[in-house]
Amino acid sequence: MPTYDYLCIQCKFQFEARHSINAPNPGCSACGSTAEKVILSAPAMHGSMTRGRDLAVRSLQPKNDQVNHVHAPGCGCKHH
Repeated sequence: MPTYDYLCIQCKFQFEARHSINAPNPGCSACGSTAEKVILSAPAMHGSMTRGRDLAVRSLQPKNDQVNHVHAPGCGCKHH
């Protein structure tokens, strides 16, 4: 289940809650009042999750001259 960030409308307490996407917003865990979802930022990506993102970014970069290309560990060009 995803984790969502909430901000209480009444007391401005910020908290997290885990629930399905279709579940109603939970009440504030501090005062019980109504809370609204808050979009803070994109999630951080660590470890193997970054590999796909890195490959996508590399695919958008201009291609280097393959004739004079020097292969380095992890270059990813697949022309070894």
